[in-house]
Amino acid sequence: MTSKLKLLLACTAAMTALPASAQTPTAATNGLEIAKKMIAFRSVRGPGNQTPQLAAYLQSVLVGGGFAASDVTITPVDDTAYLIATWRGTDAALKPIVLSGHIDVVEAKPADWQRDPFTAVVENGYLYGRGATDMKLDAALAIATLLDMKKAGYKPKRGIVLALSGDEETVMKTSSLIADRLKTAEMALNIDGGGGLYGENGKAEYFTVGAAEKTYADFQLETTSAGGHSSAPRKVNAINQLAAALVRIGDYRFTPQLSPITKGYFEGVAPRQTPEIGAAMRAFAANPKDEKAIETLAANPGYVGQIGTTCVSTMINGGHALNALPQRATANINCRIFPGVKPATVMAELAKIAADPGVKFSDVTEGSNPTDASPLRADLMNAVKTAMAKIRPGVPIFPSMSAGASDSMWYRSVGVPSYGVSPTFLKQSDDFSHGLNERTPIDNIPLAITYYRSLLTDLTK
Repeated sequence: MTSKLKLLLACTAAMTALPASAQTPTAATNGLEIAKKMIAFRSVRGPGNQTPQLAAYLQSVLVGGGFAASDVTITPVDDTAYLIATWRGTDAALKPIVLSGHIDVVEAKPADWQRDPFTAVVENGYLYGRGATDMKLDAALAIATLLDMKKAGYKPKRGIVLALSGDEETVMKTSSLIADRLKTAEMALNIDGGGGLYGENGKAEYFTVGAAEKTYADFQLETTSAGGHSSAPRKVNAINQLAAALVRIGDYRFTPQLSPITKGYFEGVAPRQTPEIGAAMRAFAANPKDEKAIETLAANPGYVGQIGTTCVSTMINGGHALNALPQRATANINCRIFPGVKPATVMAELAKIAADPGVKFSDVTEGSNPTDASPLRADLMNAVKTAMAKIRPGVPIFPSMSAGASDSMWYRSVGVPSYGVSPTFLKQSDDFSHGLNERTPIDNIPLAITYYRSLLTDLTK
């Protein structure tokens, strides 16, 4: 059986559970083919970055699908580029909706993978390749949906702007430029956030709308001393001094915090957890000072990032010779800061915990911008609920906060509310974003097309 035939059969099988009105074999097949071609571009920062070539490919797809050539622009930035495609609405007085994503990916070393990361493979119900989850498949499906809507003759009253950044995984320079360019938009729908969870049995358990994200921050700690010959140790040692400060910081826990978004998340997720975790979530949602609940959630890597600011040592460097006392030692502390808290406040708290004036702190963060949560707008939430009901009826929906960073923060920083709305569902055991052998179940494809069409129609009609 050829791979193309396998693909067609897989997509057809995935669509049989949908009503006739929701079946879109042409759009689904088109979406997967676009995704496979996108994966083939090594859109990684540095030498050989093919993000500009990928943007050019998508430009050809959009123009070939009905967008005016003048409405699909590519802007080069350093070694990368970003793409903006505008579908003009019939009412120019209405602010447009931004459909936001990125086309760059994290580096992937072919020697480490079971399959070439830049050759898309459909196998055993999965699409494999770098970007299969984060986030070339979602971008391809959104594009396929827009083309399908154009083909069907849909005319949005409110305009739709597709904005694809080219360095979201690194310095986010294009992300900032795009947000500033689109700062008059009504809202941004970030298809690189939110999403659903499959249980390990393959059943859809719940869906979340990302309405907030923690602030990324890097702080450098530095110690210095006079150095000298290693045969004559001194009381002050730059490495020892730094290590002691790092241990104190590692033992420290920031005061737990709760927001309306994380409260809604914990209350929604709790019934689907083990009795111990579920009870801790309910208790924390009721009282963020509950020590037992805090201990339980803090011990779980999946939830420690949801209960407040976290900081962890990620890099260390020190000394200049094997037989010399160190003259300098540095370490990086990476923090994910709860929305509404300033990085300077966190750095000051870390310095207090280090309890050593000889440890110099500095903020070395690149590509980050502190932002507050976006309001849970009724029009957005209702449109999501309507769209999800068409593809996964009965699946509960609640808000969430991302512990990682995305393009959403740049929209929020210029006053545009942004929401993670990706319809992709994954098992926890299948989430290999940024890791080896990245993959996503292809049963998401026809459902995602139906979801995107419903969501975009409701928000622009």
